[in-house]
Amino acid sequence: MEGKMRGVTLIADWEPREGFKLGPKDIEGKQTYLGSQVWRNPRIEIREYDIPKPGPGEVLVKVKACGICGSDVHMAQPDEEGYIYYPGLTGFPAILGHELSGVVVEAGPGAIDKVTNKPFKGGEMVCTEEMVWCGACQPCADGFPNHCERLDEIGFNINGGFADYIVLPAKLLWSLEPLKKMYKTEEEIFLAGSLVEPFSVAYTAVIQRGGGIKPGDNVVICGGGPIGIAACAILKRQGAARVILSEPQPERAQLGKLMGADYIIDPTKEDFAERVLEITEGMGAKLYLEATGLPSVVYPGIEKAIWEGRTLDSTVVVVARAAAKMPVTGEVLQVRRAQIVGSQGHSGDGTFPRVIQSIASGMDVLPMITKKIKLEEVPENIVMLRTDRKECKITCVMD
Repeated sequence: MEGKMRGVTLIADWEPREGFKLGPKDIEGKQTYLGSQVWRNPRIEIREYDIPKPGPGEVLVKVKACGICGSDVHMAQPDEEGYIYYPGLTGFPAILGHELSGVVVEAGPGAIDKVTNKPFKGGEMVCTEEMVWCGACQPCADGFPNHCERLDEIGFNINGGFADYIVLPAKLLWSLEPLKKMYKTEEEIFLAGSLVEPFSVAYTAVIQRGGGIKPGDNVVICGGGPIGIAACAILKRQGAARVILSEPQPERAQLGKLMGADYIIDPTKEDFAERVLEITEGMGAKLYLEATGLPSVVYPGIEKAIWEGRTLDSTVVVVARAAAKMPVTGEVLQVRRAQIVGSQGHSGDGTFPRVIQSIASGMDVLPMITKKIKLEEVPENIVMLRTDRKECKITCVMD
């Protein structure tokens, strides 16, 4: 397929902070696993590109919908010294966007559709994993593709989905056909398909890494962004007795209740730990999710609820990316048999097909999309989300 396409591109300057040393996976002037230590003066441009061609094992996808993630905002947001906020793997320039769905328009040799176990024909409705795992390194071979030692990330260090087209490895694609049972229009299916990635991040955090819950357990979600709200929906479907969402923004709190939260705490007006213990009649929660990106602010309240509550074996899952350290008291973990685990990514463990089937069987995800925009409006909305917390998920709908 010949022609030109548009891509929302992030550019930044390679200016490492004093004392920064290249890591074993960093590439001088091109890529680092410590973005906030290196990249300075981020700016966004809509650039013109040749439509890429799929190679062996790859497909060309016409993008239909792509959501703005908090990481898109933090990669394009400078701190007071001009360095980006996002602390992780980054390589610029790159087209942003990784929460995408679309239609297969061309397949390279050996690009296999998981549904048929045969080559893609074209016309398949798909969504994609964001993490491009190699399948050959030790972590991949051990079953941990989220921790691939040759990892690339769509929209972080390789071109992403805020574009008319994208070439993707076929192994990352998942069929959206099951969503036809839930949604009637193609636009609804593609919008829901663009949410499979963030829901898979939440699923990995609370089910795979957090170990899930037993029906009747209490859970606390700190942060009403897309991952936190997705966690509310997933855990309510798993049978949580009380899903408690801590979120000060009224619009996000209301959306959280619509998606599965039973109780809302405004931590700017109430004592978080005291309110958790009041709602749970002194028990506390089996699972706490840190999805705010402010662990030094949030964790003391979680720790107090664990210490003063009667629930043993609580698990704290840290899913939000942040460079800040957490103030942890070991005594609390020991006495209360509590644990803290980190969660990164969404690949492996059958997570994507399970999330798709959960949506297909009734977990309506579309209320999370609070604003739809066009491609040319993506840069201004990424900048707007630095300060505007009224919107939850802003999604670009392609022509």
